[in-house]
Amino acid sequence: MAAALAAVAAFSTQAAQAAVPSLADVDATARASGNRLDIATRIGESIFATTWPAQVSQVSANQMDRHLIVGIRIWGVKFHDEISRRQFVAEVTDLIARAYAAAPAVEEVDVWASVPIEVAKGEIVSGDLAVPTSRTVFSITSRRGESASEIEARANGPREGVFWDEEWARTAFQKQGEP
Repeated sequence: MAAALAAVAAFSTQAAQAAVPSLADVDATARASGNRLDIATRIGESIFATTWPAQVSQVSANQMDRHLIVGIRIWGVKFHDEISRRQFVAEVTDLIARAYAAAPAVEEVDVWASVPIEVAKGEIVSGDLAVPTSRTVFSITSRRGESASEIEARANGPREGVFWDEEWARTAFQKQGEP
């Protein structure tokens, strides 16, 4: 009888532990958007399993016919850790790689960093007459098949498909004396 009770207790403990989602699962679900929430969530589970220096705030996946596009939004303020421009680019490259690995049907990944815009009290911030509440300070588009070294090379130089707000970059990356 004692062995049976021990087995039931062990089973119920395992079942209770299995039912509790990880923080990565919770974040992936809460931060997923687009018309393919299943794919955004799957990619988010991979991305949110890591605490990145630059905080990932949203993963979107949208499909139109056979075209599947993923968007990853990063906050360009309040980094979790000091970060250099080179480390930021490495993080972006890793995020892109994780998106492609988690969802092989994805053909393009867009990553952008945003910063909040101060909005005056009483301004309309949602709906058709909304004023912007954030602005993009970095963006890059990657097509499937592009290597990590190609992504890094484009992100580190003035290349097509990449945008840097240079004023933001000068102030955001203070680590190791990098501009």
